[in-house]
Amino acid sequence: MNLSTLIERNAAFAPNKPAIQFQGDTLSYADFNQRIGRAARTLQTAFGVKRGDRVAVLSLNRPDYLVLLYACARIGAILVPMNWRLALAEQLFILSNVGAKVLVLEQAFGAVLPILSETLPGIATVGFGFASPGACTWEGLLDQTQGDSYEPRANLADPLLIVYTSGTTGRPKGAVLRQEALLWNGVMSQHMHALTSDDHVLTVLPLFHVGGLNIQTTPALHIGATVTIHSRFATEATLSALEQDRPTLTVLVPATIQALTDHLMWSRTDVSSLKAVSVGSSTVPQHLVDRLVARVPVLHIYGSTETSPIAIYTRLGGDLSRQGSTGLPGICCEAVVMDDAGNELPAGSPGEIAVRGPNVLQEYWGNHPATREVMHDGWYRTGDIARRDTDGYFWVDDRKKNLIISGGENIYPAEVERVLLEHPDVAECAVIGRPDPQWDEVPVAYVIKRSGARIDGEALVTHVQSHLARFKAPREIIFIEELPKTALGKIQHTVLKQLDARSGENALSD
Repeated sequence: MNLSTLIERNAAFAPNKPAIQFQGDTLSYADFNQRIGRAARTLQTAFGVKRGDRVAVLSLNRPDYLVLLYACARIGAILVPMNWRLALAEQLFILSNVGAKVLVLEQAFGAVLPILSETLPGIATVGFGFASPGACTWEGLLDQTQGDSYEPRANLADPLLIVYTSGTTGRPKGAVLRQEALLWNGVMSQHMHALTSDDHVLTVLPLFHVGGLNIQTTPALHIGATVTIHSRFATEATLSALEQDRPTLTVLVPATIQALTDHLMWSRTDVSSLKAVSVGSSTVPQHLVDRLVARVPVLHIYGSTETSPIAIYTRLGGDLSRQGSTGLPGICCEAVVMDDAGNELPAGSPGEIAVRGPNVLQEYWGNHPATREVMHDGWYRTGDIARRDTDGYFWVDDRKKNLIISGGENIYPAEVERVLLEHPDVAECAVIGRPDPQWDEVPVAYVIKRSGARIDGEALVTHVQSHLARFKAPREIIFIEELPKTALGKIQHTVLKQLDARSGENALSD
C-alpha cells in the first residue's frame, strides 16, 4: 500500500464523485485516479524516474500539482514543491541541492530555463501547457502514454516530499516527509475538522507550503471529499467562492484574513456553508480571529513544515473557549514543553515545544548537522516557546529561533544577512522583524558601512532582491555606527528589536 492507494479506493467506492474542481472544470475520483496512473507511467517512461528520484514542480495551484504528488507516491519518487515567490538564485540552489531529475513548470516561471540549461543541464524539463526546450508539453506526454501500469509499487515508508524551508544558517533546508507522515497528518486533520466525504474544501493557499497542501487538501482527498482549488489567493475570487461554491472548510493565514475581512463585501458575503475556518502559520492576532469568530467557528493549528504540519490543534465540537490557545496535541503525535536539557516541564512553565510522532520529518535532505540539531531521541525541537495549562492546552508565547513570519512566509534573518554581507560596502548587519498591521511582521536591516562606502538603502534593497525573494528584502535599511553585541561579539537581535520598537525608525541611527 502507498498513499495513492487511498485515491484508488475512493475511485472504486465513488467513481463519479467530484475530487477536484478548478476554474469551472471537475475531475472525478475515477478520472483523478486514471490521470495519476498515466502520470506515474509518464515519469517512468519519458524521464526514467525511479524510486527515490526527485521530481520538482514550479507552478501555481492546479489539479496536476496533486496528480504529480500521488504519481510520485505510486512509484516511490519524491516531489519537491518549489516556492514560486523565491528569487531565481534560490530556485537554482534548491534544484541543485536536491539533485532534481525532472522539473515540471508553468510558462510564467520559464525564466529559470535558460540558466538551468547552462548550470544544471542534467535536469529534464517539461511545461504545463507549453513546450519547454526539446520536450513535449506535460499534457501531451500524458495523452501519448499507453496504459497506466508502473513498477515497482512504493510503500508508506518511502519518502514522498522534500519541502524547503528558510535556513537558520542562511541556506534553505529540505525537510523530508515520508508517505506515512501525510497519512497520519491526514488522520489528525480529519479528527480536527470532523472531516468526512461529504465535506467540500476550498484551497486558496499555495500548495508549495505544507499548510496549503496538507492541513485540509490531501486529508480531504484521502477521505473522499471534494476540493476546489484556486490558482492563488485573490480576495474577491475567494469571497465569491465562499458564497457561490458553498465550501464547508478552508484554511487562512493572517494576511488573507486581513484582506478578506477588510473588503467591503465581507459583511455581505454569505459564509453560512462554512462549518469552520482553520487558521495558523503564526500566532494569529486576536483582533483578526475576532473578525472571523463573529461569523464562523475558528480552529487553531500549530505546526511547521517539519511536522507535515499538524501537531497541536483545537477541534470542531471541542473546547473553543480558551482565547489564544492553539489547542491540544494531535491524536497521532505527542507534544510537550521541554527545557534546554530535554526535561518535560510542568504546567505553567514556559519552554520549547517538542513534537514526536509519525508526522515528523525523516531528516533534512543531505544536511546531517541540521538534522542532529533539531532531532533528539525522536523528538523534533521546534524552537518555539510555549506553556501548557493544567488541562494540557498549549499557548505559544514566542519563537526561540530568530525567525520572522511575514504574510505567512518564514524569513530567517541569517539568510538576508548573508546576502547583505556579500555586498562589498557592507561591514556588518543585523536583520530583525518589525510588527506590521498587514503582514504581521516585515524585515528591517541595521547596517554598518565599510569605511568610505557610499551605498544607499535603495541600492542595498535592490541587491537583496537580486538574490532572494522580494518578500525577504528589508522594508527599510537603517545605517548605524555599531550593533548591540554580547561579550563574545555575538549580535543581540532581541536587544536590537527592543530598541527598534522603542525608538522607531531612528533607533541607533547616526
